[in-house]
Amino acid sequence: QVHLVESGGGLVQAGGSLRLSCAASGSIFSINAMGWYRQAPGKQRDLVAIITRLGTSNYADSVKGRFTISRDNAKNTVYLQMNSLKPEDTATYYCICNVQRVVGGARLDYWGQGTQVTVSS
Repeated sequence: QVHLVESGGGLVQAGGSLRLSCAASGSIFSINAMGWYRQAPGKQRDLVAIITRLGTSNYADSVKGRFTISRDNAKNTVYLQMNSLKPEDTATYYCICNVQRVVGGARLDYWGQGTQVTVSS
């Protein structure tokens, strides 16, 4: 089994900052891409940012210049630093990790349980 535990969500005023963390544990050989999605009420789940094992990252246009994704491979942890937050960033944020559990095994996506981010105007 692979477990993802997210933390760092909360309530913040517009213009503020939050840092999300997602730690993976369990039967893990390697973690390939790690990333964050978000889903607002009544909307689809959208990609926010993703980072490869070697550190190459991509961002949704709506968060470029404000959010920074990073990872610590030794800790199997991915972070999302969110600055200059806007009310439209309000959503549940989900971590995703592409995990290979054994050598030569399949690479599967695992999701975190979600953490709420609320930005007040």
